[in-house]
Amino acid sequence: MRLRTGAVLAGLAAALAVSATAGLALGPVRIAPDRVLDIVLGGLTGDRPVGAFASIVWDVRMPRVLLGAVVGAGLAVAGTVLQALVRNQLADPFLLGASSGASAGAVLVIVFGTAAAGFGLGVPLAAFLGSLIALVAVYAMARRGGTMTTGRLILAGVAVQYVLSALTSLVLVLAAHPDQVRSVLFWTLGGLGGARWDELAVPALALTVGGALLLTLARPLDLLLAGEEGAHTLGLDTGRFRAAAFVVTSLVIGVLVACSGAIGFVGLMVPQAARMAVGAGHRALLPVAALGGAVFLVLADLVARTAAAPEEIPVGVVTALVGGPCFLWMLRRSGRIEGVTG
Repeated sequence: MRLRTGAVLAGLAAALAVSATAGLALGPVRIAPDRVLDIVLGGLTGDRPVGAFASIVWDVRMPRVLLGAVVGAGLAVAGTVLQALVRNQLADPFLLGASSGASAGAVLVIVFGTAAAGFGLGVPLAAFLGSLIALVAVYAMARRGGTMTTGRLILAGVAVQYVLSALTSLVLVLAAHPDQVRSVLFWTLGGLGGARWDELAVPALALTVGGALLLTLARPLDLLLAGEEGAHTLGLDTGRFRAAAFVVTSLVIGVLVACSGAIGFVGLMVPQAARMAVGAGHRALLPVAALGGAVFLVLADLVARTAAAPEEIPVGVVTALVGGPCFLWMLRRSGRIEGVTG
C-alpha cells in the first residue's frame, strides 16, 4: 500500500506541475511553455526576466495558479475530514453550508465593517466564525437520537444554505456602493481573479498549519469509521474530538473562502477519487486528497479563464457544472435517502 500511495502522490505531483505550467502559459496571451519555465526559474533565482511576458506570468498568472492550488488542496482536505466526522461520503464544505457561512460572514464585514473591511484580518475571522456556526447548526439539526441519516444531513445543509443565501441577498440589497455589490457577487460565485502575491501568505499558512494538524488526527478519524461505539471502545472521546476537528476545519474553510469566495464540490469529488486510489486510511488519504484538489482547481480555473475568452467564467460555476452531476450520481449510487422524515 505504501508503494501504491507513493506512486499516486508522485503522479499527482507531476500532474500538478503540468497543470500549473498550462495555467501560466494559456490565456488571452499564449506563452510558450519553455518561455514560462525560463521566467519562473529566473524569478526563483532572483534574476527575473523583464518584459510583457514576464509581467503576465509572474505578476498576474502565478499568484492565481498558486492560490488555486492552495484553495483546492484545502477544500479537498476539509471535505475529507468532514466526511469522516459525520460518517457520510456526501458531506462537503459547500453542501454542509460551511462555505456559505464563511461567505456570509465575509460579506457582512465587507459591507458593514469599518477598518476591518477589505482583505485584512477581519474578513478571514468573520469567514471562520460563519463557517463554524453553519457547520455546528447543520450537525445539530441532522443528528437526532444519536444517529445521523443521509436524508437529514442533506436537508439540514440545504436549509442552512437557504438561510445564508437569503442573508447574503439582503446584504446585497443593502450594499451602498457598486464596489460592495461586486464584492458580494464575488463571494457567492467564487473566483481567483483577484489573487495577488501579498494575499497568498494567509491562505498558505492556514493550509500548512491546518493541514498538518488534521494529518495528526488521521488515527482518530480512522477510528470514527468503526462507528460511535467502536470509537468509544478504542478510547476516543468522540464529542471532544469532533468539536476540536470542527474548529480546525472551519478555520481552514473560512480563511480559504475569504480569499476565493464559495467554490463548491471540490471537497465532495476529490475525496471520493482519492479513496478509490489509496483506500480509506486517512494518513494516506489526506495528502492524496490535497494534491488532487490542487490539480483539480488549477485545471478548473484554467477552463474558467479560457472557455469563453475574452470573458471569464467564475470558477465556482465550473466546479458546480462538474460537481452537480457527480453529486447526483453518488446520491443515486447510495440507493436511498434514508430517514428523511425521521
